[in-house]
Amino acid sequence: MVASPADSVAGLPWFLLDDTLKSWLSEDLGRGDQTTLGLGSHRCGRGVWQAKAPGVVAGLPVAARLFHWVDAGVVFAPEVAEGTLVQAGQAVAKLQGTTASLLMGERVALNIVMRLSGIASLTRQYVDLLKGTGVQVVDTRKTTPGLRLLEKYAIRVGGGINHRLGLDDAVLVKENHIAAAGGITLAVQAIRQRIPHPLGLEIEVEAITQIPEVLACQPQRILLDNMTPELLTQAVILIRKTHPHIKIEASGNVTLANLLTVAATGVDYIATSAPITQARWL
Repeated sequence: MVASPADSVAGLPWFLLDDTLKSWLSEDLGRGDQTTLGLGSHRCGRGVWQAKAPGVVAGLPVAARLFHWVDAGVVFAPEVAEGTLVQAGQAVAKLQGTTASLLMGERVALNIVMRLSGIASLTRQYVDLLKGTGVQVVDTRKTTPGLRLLEKYAIRVGGGINHRLGLDDAVLVKENHIAAAGGITLAVQAIRQRIPHPLGLEIEVEAITQIPEVLACQPQRILLDNMTPELLTQAVILIRKTHPHIKIEASGNVTLANLLTVAATGVDYIATSAPITQARWL
């Protein structure tokens, strides 16, 4: 149910990403970079990328891949490893190639690195704040269409954990499924009839009164949604009393300001979309 962390290039499946990267370049270049083509420059050029602000670097392998598709002769040499906390003005990467190739690829490559680094940086803030609590940060499916693999990769680089990469990863019974089926038990029964051995079963709980019925369904994980810290604490105590092995996840209205308060309720995971939806480009 939780994807394994992977902070390396091995976490990026190029066979799934290459068409997307090429489409970005096509979107930007169109019929050709008129300015660069007009210059007619094929001289060798060099460049250095520097961080504009402090933050966690993510996406350098993506930038290297983008330049590869512009011109396989471009040399993209990272000066820091993925996940490195850099300071403003610090060199992040050096580039060498024809001036034309560097100019044609730089904007798209910079855009994705700035975006992913922003996500990794905000994720790191959440992760650092939770150090020593035993609680882990997990992401959600609130991602930019077309960017999910990369945005979730940035979450991992920042130290967070991926929840479901997609709807095919595990069964998560939420309020709409419960309403459609006519109840929690009915929803789980219907799912188990059609998917006898799901990869994992998680059930969303919105009220304390739902917990006994949810426990009877024997899920691997329970999602406590939009509960106050007081209700979260009560729910955790109730679940742990008879089912200490079930993992508990809290979600809804989580911020850096209330993160430790939520963690103190005893949950195992805190799910938040903030590192993706609220991240500022680095």
